[in-house]
Amino acid sequence: MAAARVQPPVDPRAASPCTAAPTSNTRSLQGTAIHTSTPSVRALFLRAVDPSRPASWSAAVADLLASGDAVAALATFAAALRANPAALLPALPPAFRAAAAATSLAAGRQLHLLALRSGLFPSDPFSASALLHMYHHCCRPLDARKAFDEIPSPNPVIVTAMCSGYLRNNLVYPSLALFRDLLASGSAMAVDEAAALVAFSSSARVPVRRITGSLHALIVKIGLDVDAGVVNTMLDAYAKGGGGDLPAARKVFDTMEKDVVSWNTMIALYAQNGLSVEALGLYGKMLNIGGGIRYNAVTFSAVLLACAHAGTIQTGKRIHSQVVRMGLEENTHVGTSVVDMYSKCGRVEMARKAFGKIKEKNVLSWSAMITGYGMHGHGHDALQVFNEMCRSGQNPNYITFISVLAACSHAGLLDMGRYWYKTMKNKFGIEPGVEHYGCMVDLLGRAGCLDEAYGLIKEMKVKPDAAIWGALLSACRVHKNVELAEISAKRLFELDATNSGYYVLLSNIYAEAGMWKDVERMRVLVKTRGIEKPPGYSSVELKGKTHVFYVGDTVHPQHKEIYSYLGKLLEIAQEAGYVPNTGSVHHDLDEEEKESALRFHSEKLAVAFALMNSVPGSVIHVIKNLRVCTDCHEVIKFISKSTEREIIVRDLQRFHHFKDGSCSCGDYW
Repeated sequence: MAAARVQPPVDPRAASPCTAAPTSNTRSLQGTAIHTSTPSVRALFLRAVDPSRPASWSAAVADLLASGDAVAALATFAAALRANPAALLPALPPAFRAAAAATSLAAGRQLHLLALRSGLFPSDPFSASALLHMYHHCCRPLDARKAFDEIPSPNPVIVTAMCSGYLRNNLVYPSLALFRDLLASGSAMAVDEAAALVAFSSSARVPVRRITGSLHALIVKIGLDVDAGVVNTMLDAYAKGGGGDLPAARKVFDTMEKDVVSWNTMIALYAQNGLSVEALGLYGKMLNIGGGIRYNAVTFSAVLLACAHAGTIQTGKRIHSQVVRMGLEENTHVGTSVVDMYSKCGRVEMARKAFGKIKEKNVLSWSAMITGYGMHGHGHDALQVFNEMCRSGQNPNYITFISVLAACSHAGLLDMGRYWYKTMKNKFGIEPGVEHYGCMVDLLGRAGCLDEAYGLIKEMKVKPDAAIWGALLSACRVHKNVELAEISAKRLFELDATNSGYYVLLSNIYAEAGMWKDVERMRVLVKTRGIEKPPGYSSVELKGKTHVFYVGDTVHPQHKEIYSYLGKLLEIAQEAGYVPNTGSVHHDLDEEEKESALRFHSEKLAVAFALMNSVPGSVIHVIKNLRVCTDCHEVIKFISKSTEREIIVRDLQRFHHFKDGSCSCGDYW
């Protein structure tokens, strides 16, 4: 295979990041026989054992393990050795797997010693493979590698077991390196479905795109007949490995024999990458094909994610209706997806109703509801849900506290944010990560505590990312701190020099400070670096159809009526006190030209269109792909009051609920 060489950034024998702790108070194999957790079940199996037949003992150990009782399986293995020493050969592999299932490192080490003394290790490949499996499941990849190196000529099955163990412990590069060594040894033809599955799973996690293509070429070359599970993993690898190659994944999908998992995988990949139109389109095709393909809970979760990204509430409602008809409203995963969809479509009250329908709420369900309230500025409601979660006995995790701190930030709850930031570590033992720091910087920035926010960044135990510095830069815009803005922007340009948003934000800060030479300098810098600002657009869903507007749009069939109606709205707003915010418009233009430049921004056009074509009194929903501009934010407040309508705008940063002339963000975003 002309495979790309994988250069591990870590030693293949490096310690595992696996956090699961092996059993510390493990018993000896003999002791285990006395403490079996289900004596009646074990007795039932033992009655079926023919003590004179070693295979009968092996079957009893394997069957107990399959029943979910690893402790009883180990106890039965100990009994087998006492009754018939010849049972060691067939019963040792399932015994190793029982030790793995029980994460009993002490029992596993005793079995290893037994295998060495009997000569079954390293000579017996089945015992060797099971031994590696045991060490990896007990989070001991170093021990597994040491044992692997003692095997004179490991066959492909043993190599695959070692690769799989590395992957389990998140040691992706060593896994791929070992697979590469297998191919280099001339054993490519021995690659089977299990090996291909592990290799594709590993390639999905590395930032080298060509690895997946090389693996795909290999299985085609050797004529390996893979099942749907391997192909679905290949789809995932194409979409995620090396930054993702969705067109290649789609090409594989279009040519494969599909099952429901294949459809779900491709829909989910589109949804996870923000390609909602493609995800929903593929879902439509899935519904229309024959062959007995039926959507399931996983399908709904993927499609609801697509609706959440696109903010298509009407489509989301239709999917929710299907969920109800199939009786999946109480399903934990589907119900959580419904909560997320309604929250991101601006219907937090419907999200709360859906949340109440979930029968068994897990930590993700609770976190989704906290996030939903938080993103809409309902900080007190978010904290109430968090308190309910704690009272229910569900422990919050790393993600939950991101939701809690973000809710405090969006609502400006400075004291509560500080309290939970400290409590997270002191009471729950959760060390703050970059996301938690980002929430705190945003919270402190909103409150005008810029020096404290900057101090927190300098004290961080992890390296600040672009989100951290971006939050500080946004705060500098609101509080007009040019000096700190320049410090933040410098860091941002080092971390993500191609993101046009940072240049625009700093340029606007300069413009509002009247520093026009610096505005021009930023403009030249953007041009010199070849940075292109993505076109801003706003969208509105009406009667199941999404209408998209760009600045100065003349493509929409109603554009003349929209401009006329918008003009009337702006006149009414100006009579009520609205003054166009021309501070960030280039100083070379006169005031009238500046106002004209602001007049037809996409969010204004979308709001006007929605007001024209909706029922009086109904709520308007607008999605903006970039941060809503200062002038649009100001004028929409006036429009919400003059039309007596609630207008909800979801921009790149957060939700804005405009009602009666004010915004839920408190003019901070």
